Amino acid sequence: MSIFLLRLTLVALLVMSIAPLKSDGELEQWCIADEQTPDEELQMALDWACGRGGADCSMIQVNKPCYFPNTVRAHASFAFNSYFQKFKHNGGSCYFRGAAISTELDPSHDSCHYEFIP
Repeated sequence: MSIFLLRLTLVALLVMSIAPLKSDGELEQWCIADEQTPDEELQMALDWACGRGGADCSMIQVNKPCYFPNTVRAHASFAFNSYFQKFKHNGGSCYFRGAAISTELDPSHDSCHYEFIP
């Protein structure tokens, strides 16, 4: 086996070992804000997600578990994921005009739990 194929196999095994799998073998996915998106664009997408989009943004309000860090990026990530989990089986996506990306790594932190719906 060539060194390239060996490395490729090792990388694939590493990714499979750290990416959580659902019981049916599919990868779990969360939706978060793209690090490269400017705050102004994130704020517009956040406002839509928490408003007309129907995301549950109650956990990013003051004195709630996901309020900190109190940044547009952190709040947008929570709102994007809330929308995505709620509507992914009915045509909802993790796009938000390019402001979001999907990840297989659970973004939950401290007492802030990011929902995952199989």
